[in-house]
Amino acid sequence: MPLQGTRLEVNLDALEHNFHYLKSKLQPAVKFMAVVKANAYGHGAVPIAQKLQELNVDYFAVAYTAEAVELRDNGIIKPILVLHPQQFMLENCIERCLEPVIYSMEMLDAFIAFAKAKQQQSYPIHIEFNTGMNRLGIDIEDLDQVISKLNANPCIKMRGLQSHLAASEDLKERAFTESQIATFEKLIEQFEAALSYPFLTHESNTSGILNFKKAHFTMARSGIGLYGYGNDSRFDKELKPIGSLKSVISQTRWIEAGETVSYNFQFTASQKTKYAVIALGHGDGINRIYGKGKASVLINGKLAPTLGVICMDMFMVDVTHIECQPGDEVVIFNQEHTASEMAERAGTISYEILTGIQKRVPRVYID
Repeated sequence: MPLQGTRLEVNLDALEHNFHYLKSKLQPAVKFMAVVKANAYGHGAVPIAQKLQELNVDYFAVAYTAEAVELRDNGIIKPILVLHPQQFMLENCIERCLEPVIYSMEMLDAFIAFAKAKQQQSYPIHIEFNTGMNRLGIDIEDLDQVISKLNANPCIKMRGLQSHLAASEDLKERAFTESQIATFEKLIEQFEAALSYPFLTHESNTSGILNFKKAHFTMARSGIGLYGYGNDSRFDKELKPIGSLKSVISQTRWIEAGETVSYNFQFTASQKTKYAVIALGHGDGINRIYGKGKASVLINGKLAPTLGVICMDMFMVDVTHIECQPGDEVVIFNQEHTASEMAERAGTISYEILTGIQKRVPRVYID
């Protein structure tokens, strides 16, 4: 029976292609961390992680502890880094053998106290320093305190030292990125001199992997690249978007010049117009920013722009010059008509549309 209705088709072969392409940019000894936060950027965390585990990825990363718990409950045994752990979830972290990122002195003290209470020995943590992103991260000025606490508390052990690049996709900001890399290199030297054991070092995201070989260190993190987007046309042609968001036409109608479509009269026909109603809306992740012609969908190989505002469960497109009928397939984005192109036209980024696809949209996995 053919696939029908609204769904996100996820091509696991494309995921494998992207994984191997990104891996090819790293030296063999550099570990690969797959970022599967936000439901694997909207594609379904568990099936994506299961496929990557089959491909022998080294590490996974999620944003929050609950995301990691879901992976553990579904057979993921590889190390999982929690990028933004919260203190009230520390017990779950230890119970599920998760590796938390310690991003502040308060979090470091809290985790030491909790690890002691749980009688842990050498529990693996990753320490994040702020090298210019100015988001999460311990200040460089607190370096000596961090080292002192690590050496004084055998309940914890630094498994990894990390930071985050702020503009690695923008080569006009190369000087800034190189300054971040240099700062991180100095941090590594100081920790290597102060600690008696080796540790992982990681600062690169997808664009760091592709643009800054010096930033690969001993492990590199990739999120958006795995899903088929390289933030640059040079790399986009080498990657394969793994998700194809599809729906169907529910109804077609003709309106006369002067009639309106959707809420608040945001579209008024200047001539006789045929429109189609698509079974998808902002309740599914197609936000209102894509209305009023700021996005187009593919129907029978032709582009149909949006009309009026996006509704919660449906939106309308102009099909005056397209032969179509109820039940015909609608492609919102795929490998040829990409989420990146759709997002750019509306003034946003592919990350936002991908991660915004709601769970009521069924995921169908093609391998």
